[in-house]
Amino acid sequence: MDRLWATWRMPYIDSLKEKTGGCIFCEKPAEGNEEETYVLHRRAKSFVILNTFPYNPGHIMIAPRRHVRSFSELDGEERSEIMELLALSETVIEEVFRPNGMNVGVNLGKAAGAGVPGHLHVHLVPRWQGDANFMPVLGETKVLPQGLRETYGRLREVFLRREEG
Repeated sequence: MDRLWATWRMPYIDSLKEKTGGCIFCEKPAEGNEEETYVLHRRAKSFVILNTFPYNPGHIMIAPRRHVRSFSELDGEERSEIMELLALSETVIEEVFRPNGMNVGVNLGKAAGAGVPGHLHVHLVPRWQGDANFMPVLGETKVLPQGLRETYGRLREVFLRREEG
């Protein structure tokens, strides 16, 4: 069996509590500054935020506004809205980045790999043929071809356009 190690992620996971003392999915959207917090889109019960430690450019997360740790704790409207935002986000990423594929993932609990185990969030990661290489394994470095500000700007523009249309 082959293994893909993402050892560069552990410092991020360990630092979350140190940096915020709380939940980034509760605190960042509450700040109200979309561009500074990388919030891409909001709905009544959930939102889309750019992952600031992405696996690839365009790696976003969709989370409920309410602090819950599992799908079973969501009400029907919250579950429905998260799925609607997942579909919208897929369309936006497809338009902006034209990936060869996408990963959708949810890690429920710390043992399952959740960096923020107390607040449910869905990852959507664009993928391209050959996007994984030797750098993270040998050099403990992830090579990202685009900065967060540029990624945010490109995605935000399409979210806003689709919101208006």
